[in-house]
Amino acid sequence: MKGKKKMADSYRIAVNVEWTSKCNALCSMCPRDAIEHPQIMSDATWQQTLQRLSPQEVFRVVIAGYGEPTTHPQFFDFVEDARRHPVRFDMVSNGHLLDPDKLVHLDGAVGLLIVSFSSIDPDVYRRVHVKLDQQRVMENLKAAQRLLKRTKLGISLTPMPECLPSLAETIGWLKAQGIDALTMSPTLYNRGGNLKEHQLASDKLRQLIRQHGLHSQELDFIPSGREIFRQWCSNRYKCVPRNVDLFVSSAGEYLYCYNDVGHRHPIGHVGSESIREVLRRREGMAEIPALCDDCNMRNRYGAGELLKTGISFVRSRLRQTA
Repeated sequence: MKGKKKMADSYRIAVNVEWTSKCNALCSMCPRDAIEHPQIMSDATWQQTLQRLSPQEVFRVVIAGYGEPTTHPQFFDFVEDARRHPVRFDMVSNGHLLDPDKLVHLDGAVGLLIVSFSSIDPDVYRRVHVKLDQQRVMENLKAAQRLLKRTKLGISLTPMPECLPSLAETIGWLKAQGIDALTMSPTLYNRGGNLKEHQLASDKLRQLIRQHGLHSQELDFIPSGREIFRQWCSNRYKCVPRNVDLFVSSAGEYLYCYNDVGHRHPIGHVGSESIREVLRRREGMAEIPALCDDCNMRNRYGAGELLKTGISFVRSRLRQTA
């Protein structure tokens, strides 16, 4: 029991909360067909989730999941609840419904608003962010840059192969609007085998991240160098993406892994179990072949990868304090 207590108590994690698994888009990189019963989070489940979040266990909550949070019918109420909570909240959106009313209400309630944007090229955007209006999103980005005073606006640039030829032009347009918090993931997540046809090496993406002065998203789930070391030492199963993040689905279920797109492997519920209890249970679980066998994040972070990430983390912190 002492070993289990040490595992659960020795570090903080990020929590990904899914207000809804429904979405107004059909983005090409998002395997939404794996979600059989899309739903919205009830107010009761949201209140239970809030009660489970404490600064002692959680350093960051990201409102995201596999749906679009701005489509939730209680969006304004949920945002207000987040505003009053002691844990830091961030939000990920496709930007389509981020009208001025929502932006003004979000201001100060979330620390970072991250909008996914694929390309300034209309044809590319149309193929990647299916069902979204590029011009509407671009106007919303301009409004966000103008209206947000206490919330930082960030852009998540899509690392799909078809987006890269126009990457420089896309970055140029964003910077011309005054938007300079530009991020990209060095991994195009395979999410349990759903993107097998897209094999883009992380080394190439890291090179583009350095070339364009982007922020690497792999640093966003590291609260500190000390805590990522504790995470690595405390978890028997050496999968950093699994161990640094806990997913709470729109049904209130804790999922084994963020990459469980189909929500088929719950390991607890916010109504009956704490984060600490669920982390202890997960630590005792083996890998799940249906999720892990084809996932390109499996065994991703060996000693060499962790060293590279650690160096990038330190450099990022030094730039922020310079």
